[in-house]
Amino acid sequence: MISRRRRYEILSERSIETLIYLCGISAIIFVFGICFFVFREGLPLVFKEDTNFSLGKFFFSTEWFPTSMANKRYGALALIVGTLTVTILAMVIAVPFALGATVFLSEFCGGKFRETLKIVIELLAAIPSIVWGFIGLTVINPLIIQVFHVPVGLNALNGAVILALMAMPIMVSIGEDALKAVPDSYREAALALGATRWQMVFRVLLPAAKNGLLAAVLLGVGRAVGETMGVLMATGHAVNIPFFRDDGSFNWGWMFESVRTLTATIAAELGETSQGSDHYRVLFLIGVLLLSITFVINLTADLVVKGIRKQK
Repeated sequence: MISRRRRYEILSERSIETLIYLCGISAIIFVFGICFFVFREGLPLVFKEDTNFSLGKFFFSTEWFPTSMANKRYGALALIVGTLTVTILAMVIAVPFALGATVFLSEFCGGKFRETLKIVIELLAAIPSIVWGFIGLTVINPLIIQVFHVPVGLNALNGAVILALMAMPIMVSIGEDALKAVPDSYREAALALGATRWQMVFRVLLPAAKNGLLAAVLLGVGRAVGETMGVLMATGHAVNIPFFRDDGSFNWGWMFESVRTLTATIAAELGETSQGSDHYRVLFLIGVLLLSITFVINLTADLVVKGIRKQK
């Protein structure tokens, strides 16, 4: 006979297992539910016949005039280029600083100073996006004007700096965990062979932790691509491809041109559209595009990490 206490333990274990199973299933259901909702609202425009929309113009046209009375145009090329420009520039800024902070926290900093610095860096992730936008608008904007002598400080560089500051805490936190996961025997063996601490970091720790460091960078990319309010307030929100002037020549000052991102476009215009209209649906189609970009980033990360593991 099973005692009452044992029955209670078995029932508790099964209840916890069922709860964990439901939580895992619910995450999958929520993801598919979000994808279904976004695709349901956006894809009907692709198959609608009596409209000015076409996929060719959507991907390869820079004319974004969704509210025009005479000739509505839904060209998202400038929005895509603006998103990629700000994201890549942000990663160029963020990755060296995040990697340096990660190495310093993990290998060269100790005691209370390390704990304090780690808390400060992690607190940066708690700053709301709208606050970062205000910082870009009121602090970085006049600073760019004063330092680079440009007429407007709300541009791609401003948005990239904001995104870099927002992505760095995540990258530092994940990167530090990756370096800490490297066995201490690696460090001891390198030092025993006469390597300096810097040689140990560059020749041993960074190659051993490259999977985790790659994951940290890709999380930062995901944060940058999906950011909304910060770039909405800091980039100038102008539909523009910054690399070329009106006469077709290359613009060497492209960093100081105002741009608009995909996420900022959705945030700025969705509240002004009527449900079911072409403008409404094209904004959801932009959401489909963002989901696709995120999927490609995650798939690329998975393939790269698997390739690295096979090489080992």
